[in-house]
Amino acid sequence: MNQIPKRHIAILGSTGSIGTQAIDVVKAHPEVFEVEVLTTNNNADLLIQQAAEVKPNVVVICNEAKYDQVFAALDPLGIKVYAGAAAIASVVQMDTIDMVLTAMVGYAGLLPTIKAIEAGKQIALANKETLVVAGELITALAQQKGVNIYPVDSEHSAIFQCLVGEFHNPIEKIILTASGGPFRGKDRAFLATVTKAQALKHPNWSMGAKITIDSATLMNKGLEVIEAKWLFGLNADQIDVVVHPQSIIHSLVQFEDGSIKAQLGLPDMRLPIQFALGYPNRLKSDFPRFDFINYPSLTFEQPDLATFSNLQLAFDALRKGGNAACIINAANEVAVEAFLQDRIGFLEISDVIESSLSQVPFVLTPSYDDYVSTDTETRRIAAERIKSLV
Repeated sequence: MNQIPKRHIAILGSTGSIGTQAIDVVKAHPEVFEVEVLTTNNNADLLIQQAAEVKPNVVVICNEAKYDQVFAALDPLGIKVYAGAAAIASVVQMDTIDMVLTAMVGYAGLLPTIKAIEAGKQIALANKETLVVAGELITALAQQKGVNIYPVDSEHSAIFQCLVGEFHNPIEKIILTASGGPFRGKDRAFLATVTKAQALKHPNWSMGAKITIDSATLMNKGLEVIEAKWLFGLNADQIDVVVHPQSIIHSLVQFEDGSIKAQLGLPDMRLPIQFALGYPNRLKSDFPRFDFINYPSLTFEQPDLATFSNLQLAFDALRKGGNAACIINAANEVAVEAFLQDRIGFLEISDVIESSLSQVPFVLTPSYDDYVSTDTETRRIAAERIKSLV
């Protein structure tokens, strides 16, 4: 392996599923990675524990009410402590940072990612909503600043890995694989009565609550379709989705000669995290290895777009362009939160998204301020729709 200089990393959302696994990767390769910044929204206890282990220069707790607790624990260790969302957008610009892993959940990841790109930091992107909401703005800014965006989602990492050595060859299409979630094969009558507990039981992946619900509704795959457009410069007709319940093939690329390349492995997010942080080097790991003998049958199905309409809504938003994807993202965040609070049913998530799409004003060429106002207006309309359903 080529010797690479030590990379100084900021991990935004360090206490979430991606963040905690990223810290595992960092601790396994102390010769390659050093943590400069850790941030979390609310989990002060785990943030303190992580900071004591990896000794970052700076931590940020978004919830300002918990600043005193974090400061009292970490100031004696010589770790600087800041609080508030504005502090996250500020610290990503520190001169000592080489790469920012954006693992915050939802729309909150947009502004810090913009600020990091403006400061010329390389991006390991686990916050798909950044490209969903403002893909045109983000990709143009990254190109202007000479910043690479390395995908962390397992599906987009798979596409990226298939493209290494192929960047000069045009893509005919990509095929994103989906597990189908916990309700694969179920009909709308079944989905009308599912509970939060059922929806949170993903068959293959261990993830945070929001992304697990998105996986159950297939909205997660819809967001990944939109993200893929911007990451790989594709149009909607070049992106297919196939349900692959075993989650062994993480995605595929078809080239103009008809050849298809796939990336395979056991479902383990540490691998795409490590690939993004260490690129272009593959770092040695002790992750469990895939054995074909244990998986004698890999199966594939068409997604059921009529039953799981969120995926269709995402394709529709992608084709419409403008701020349409920003609308579905904001409406989905509000609807999922309401479902997790037992305020609406599972099928009503897509109902909230559809009604928001029909009511929020469409902007064909949005600016950053347009995205902000679209997000705000969508959340208001979605909340009103939820009130009418309760």
